[in-house]
Amino acid sequence: MNEYGVLRRGGWRSYADLAAALQRAAHVADDLIPDDLRWLRSYVLDENRGQAGTFCVYRAISPEAIRRHAARARLPVDEIVAIAGTLIVSYDAQNADGWRLPERVANPTHPQRRSNDSEARAPARSTTPAPGSSSV
Repeated sequence: MNEYGVLRRGGWRSYADLAAALQRAAHVADDLIPDDLRWLRSYVLDENRGQAGTFCVYRAISPEAIRRHAARARLPVDEIVAIAGTLIVSYDAQNADGWRLPERVANPTHPQRRSNDSEARAPARSTTPAPGSSSV
């Protein structure tokens, strides 16, 4: 599987609509097509006039699997981009539990993490000195 980023600009008229979409997306990803893709995380975008958008990161067998997930969960898709790599600058302990939604999301029900989910753990730090740095 490869990683992909999915941009959804202004996909929801309200944060209540976004909360409902989160439930549908988790159900489809976890229960209906778990072998095709895995939803890793999403960033909520504060769009104009109270609308919400998202940038979501998936691990999937193909962009078409993401489009199938979106169609089944009734989610918009503006753009799908392959992710070449990840650069972690620092670990964010504030988001270690994996969920930090805007207060405006009306009564969110968060999808349950799978028991084997290791994505939320702190990244391993390299012990190799950076080029040009002193190891003394």
